[in-house]
Amino acid sequence: MSDQNSVPATDDLPEQMRVRREKLDRLRAAGVDPYPVGFPRTTTIADLRAKHPDLEPDVATGERVGVTGRVVLARTGGKLCFATLRDGSGDLQVMFSLDKLGDERLAAWKADIDLGDQVGVEGEVITSRRGELSVMVDRWELTAKCLRPLPDKHKGLTDPEARVRQRYVDLIVNPEARDMMYLRSKVVRSIRRTYEERGYIEVETPMLQPVHGGANARPFKTHINAYGIDLFMRIAPELYLKRLVVGGAEKVFEINRNFRNEGADSTHNPEFTSLESYEAYGDYDTQAELIRATIVNAARDALGTTVIRGLDPHGVEHEIDLAEPWEEITVYGGISERLGVQVTPETSVEELRKLADEAGVPYEAKWGHGQIVLEMVERLLEENAIRPTFIRDYPTEVSPLTREHRTDPGVAEKWDLMIFGTEIGTAYSELVDPVEQRARLTAQSLLAAGGDVEAMQVDEDFLRALEYAMPPTGGLGLGVDRLIMLLTGKNIRETVLFPIVKPEQKRTAADSTAAGEGAAKDGGSTDDGSTDEKE
Repeated sequence: MSDQNSVPATDDLPEQMRVRREKLDRLRAAGVDPYPVGFPRTTTIADLRAKHPDLEPDVATGERVGVTGRVVLARTGGKLCFATLRDGSGDLQVMFSLDKLGDERLAAWKADIDLGDQVGVEGEVITSRRGELSVMVDRWELTAKCLRPLPDKHKGLTDPEARVRQRYVDLIVNPEARDMMYLRSKVVRSIRRTYEERGYIEVETPMLQPVHGGANARPFKTHINAYGIDLFMRIAPELYLKRLVVGGAEKVFEINRNFRNEGADSTHNPEFTSLESYEAYGDYDTQAELIRATIVNAARDALGTTVIRGLDPHGVEHEIDLAEPWEEITVYGGISERLGVQVTPETSVEELRKLADEAGVPYEAKWGHGQIVLEMVERLLEENAIRPTFIRDYPTEVSPLTREHRTDPGVAEKWDLMIFGTEIGTAYSELVDPVEQRARLTAQSLLAAGGDVEAMQVDEDFLRALEYAMPPTGGLGLGVDRLIMLLTGKNIRETVLFPIVKPEQKRTAADSTAAGEGAAKDGGSTDDGSTDEKE
């Protein structure tokens, strides 16, 4: 075990970090533990504010509390000092006076405490002469010494890469980052509540799978030493959730992490969160009602409104009300309307290529009917679906897990939900015929054998499960990250706490943290007076 009193050499550190390390040495030499076990906290800042929402100025309540938090603002004066503490629930002003603390402890506060330090204070709840709720401190302790300076409070942590790589600093100094974290939690709780109220049960399915399936996507591959076999990181939980439906779990859902070894951009992260659910004796129509309720409830619970603003794929901003009726179009009906020519499942590949050329829709020479239609959907329909729109009835050949339409041959009972021109979710009337499912997965495996890295494999155990009879079922998938992006208008790197980023280039100690660049100078005035009292 290393010696706690052993601190690395500081000669090669930036000045502010060197000063903080020297303070750490001095505190330990004086017998002060800069990282004690705890502090007798009696309340959170939010609870304290809720208890005293409307106190008059210059009031002493007589109530004694213990409060903890990070020092984010400080003003060291003569006989009276001010600081703002921030805990996980909010900010609070604390005051340090000579008559309450005495010379020694007031001098120690001025000499030992830096911005970013975690402290605990005890004292009386008061209001200042301006009416600011405060604690008049008569005892304080350092609870964790911060060895790196925080970003300058006026500039904040503004570099997008630094905000992603050092989310902990982002959360410390940027209120919008903290708001996003709490909003995401509200959305997930709302989803669970919507499903539980409808009788669904929440389950967990394997994230390491011997066969990748449930979606057309490139998987991550790994190896388990215990069994000496290769495994895949889950690209979707679909095939396992369907096994549960076979087993009698008639309404089942999972909020899960999925992994796809594909590109990363403003709307995609290789690791992402999705909701997937299945309802026995449901279909894609019942799932449309379910996803609408889920999204509307999430907006109300997280935002307090169903009116949202967002950008379409061309950067134009729109305002919509999610509570208004949603639209729906069919794949072939929508394409026909946009092109002015009737397109059906029977339209030849040659004719589709001609129409695509005329409309400026790109395609590859090897693509069949279904792939060209999918590209037409993306270019002609999806980008123009600003209000919530269900695009329904996709070509069967590109919907390998979907039941064929009950009345229209050549199409499958599948819809994609588009809002602001972006896909938010999808649903199927599930294919439950084990013979037909085997044929389709076999066709997929042939594509995989031919080099298609996104094609699914034949999952024999899944097919065996279907042979025990899966009831008619509706299935739904909703991108949780996409939903939060929809509600907030932010990109995925802002809505995911720790998105995957490229490895950070090795830095020298002198520029070891972006948080320290432009940091406020220790020991100086660090507040603009917005909350501190200048009495």
